[in-house]
Amino acid sequence: MSKKGKIYIALVVLSILALVVFEMTKPKQINWFPSYATHHKIPFGSYVFNEQLNLISDSVITVNKPPFEYLRNNDINGTYLFYNDNVNFGKAELESLLDWTAKGNTLVVSSLNFETKLIDTLNLNMASVNIFDNFENKFQLQLVNPAFDKIQYEFDKASTLFHFNEIDTLNTKVLGVVDKSRKASDTESKPSVNLIKQPWGDGAIILNAFPQAFTNYFILNSPNQNYTVGLLSYLDTSKPIYIDQHYKSGKKFYTSPMYLFLNNPNLKWAYYIVLIGVLVYIIFEGKRKQRAIPVVKPLKNQTVDFTRTIANMYYESGKHSEIAHHKIQHFLEYIRKHMYLDTSTINAEFIKNLAARSNNTIENTKKLFDYINNLQEQHQLNNIQLERLNGLIETFKSHNQWKTKQ
Repeated sequence: MSKKGKIYIALVVLSILALVVFEMTKPKQINWFPSYATHHKIPFGSYVFNEQLNLISDSVITVNKPPFEYLRNNDINGTYLFYNDNVNFGKAELESLLDWTAKGNTLVVSSLNFETKLIDTLNLNMASVNIFDNFENKFQLQLVNPAFDKIQYEFDKASTLFHFNEIDTLNTKVLGVVDKSRKASDTESKPSVNLIKQPWGDGAIILNAFPQAFTNYFILNSPNQNYTVGLLSYLDTSKPIYIDQHYKSGKKFYTSPMYLFLNNPNLKWAYYIVLIGVLVYIIFEGKRKQRAIPVVKPLKNQTVDFTRTIANMYYESGKHSEIAHHKIQHFLEYIRKHMYLDTSTINAEFIKNLAARSNNTIENTKKLFDYINNLQEQHQLNNIQLERLNGLIETFKSHNQWKTKQ
């Protein structure tokens, strides 16, 4: 290997080592993915909520199946809890949940927005919270039950939130409100309803437009945990609480075999180094062994061009006799090759056989050879005689049935 090649390899190795050191020493970025999964410890996971719920509830059951399938195959009672950035039930699934709730159970759905079928069923309407002048994206939340302290809990990681702008006042009980962050002197803005409860048959439905209340980020920012505790106070913890995992944005099981490699920094960089090494090997080995093969063009057959050039030279120089001689000799060779006749003796028998084999008349054949004999007796020919000779020969060949089979 040349000295220049060794320098290139050394630079590549040093670059890789520098990248590895940089990646290993830089601080790990925070994952703000809205997972809501109970096993995730990222800011928008719900690991802390799940741990605390198991401390205060007699039975917490995680459900990974769709609620329609789970309710059909299991006779359960208690509280069914859904929380995610988006929860949309199908028509049949929503009807099965409402039927189950009417039997004396509690349905809790916490989502940024709700599907039209559920909203229409409960005579509600939703709209986004006014964020005018809310440049910091901070929101104030409060539980309105007099039994709770009048504390406003702050959340600063939402660009917008939704609220219930129309409710069924006869059947709906307001449990909590939300408002954009504002100054104490600002009295024009009124809080918006974002937490309600409605009776449904013998049970109850609780809708919350603030699912972030169940996330690690919100609960761990004191005193926000009291807001989540206030939400749980509306649940009967003596009965089983079923936490839905089917509608969570975060996955419980990772089906990709590369997850173990990419989730571990050491294995991830070992994997990357192997890929980079293979790439370097391909580049250098390919450059040494796989040079481009030059395209060698085959020699061009220039016989026709050469013949045409010679013919034009003879014709332009006025050597019509020489051209006629070559033309006659070529024609006789044509007869010997295609008609299989001896051209050393030109007589009546030869003309008869040639006419028969070439599909020409005896008169035309005799006329052609008489003209050839006439030209051979002359020392000088003009272009008109030469052109007539060529025309008679080509006419003769056009009737040749042997020629058409070639």
